[in-house]
Amino acid sequence: MTVSGNLFILSAPSGAGKSSLINELLGQDNSRQLQVSVSHTTRAPRPGEVNGVHYHFVSVDEFKKLISDGAFYEWAEVFGNYYGTSESAIDNQLAQGIDVFLDIDWQGAQQVRLKKPQVTTIFICPPSRAELESRLRNRGQDSEETIRQRMEQAESECSHYQEFDYIVINNDFAVAVNELNTIINNQRLKQSQQAAKHQDLFAQLVSAEMNSAEK
Repeated sequence: MTVSGNLFILSAPSGAGKSSLINELLGQDNSRQLQVSVSHTTRAPRPGEVNGVHYHFVSVDEFKKLISDGAFYEWAEVFGNYYGTSESAIDNQLAQGIDVFLDIDWQGAQQVRLKKPQVTTIFICPPSRAELESRLRNRGQDSEETIRQRMEQAESECSHYQEFDYIVINNDFAVAVNELNTIINNQRLKQSQQAAKHQDLFAQLVSAEMNSAEK
């Protein structure tokens, strides 16, 4: 019997280091399959991005059709572009025993939680406002106006920290990775997960106890 995978949501303001943390986890994990979901988006691909790998790039009309078909766990419009998480794709991965990360914001987390109450939510927080702004500037990708918008968006994101199950402060990268691994392992060691994974073991142990009691 395949043990169902765990669904995790990772949310963070832009510049908090969420993508780097996810990439590190994907590179480290060997005990059980771990994947990050591939979202649908209407924004144009950036240099180096591959359709179906980084995002499913679709037109606005295609995206709106998927909305009307109820195809998304969650969707949102961010900076004039649409983003959404396919419900069927995630459910298929979980059914195969794959742990899945959703890289979405607090609004998306609220939507997913309504459909999947057992989801584990994690908020990645920068160590300070000044450090967050420094990271955004050091990327060298954004204009001053974009940085200003992202800092305003970060304030909005951080105001919802209380809605998440776990909070990881990404000050020391190695520590943050270790804390995320602890959260993942905590979910994998829950009774429901271990009971499903080790059915034969518990059947033997319980059977042995019953036989001993009968004697």
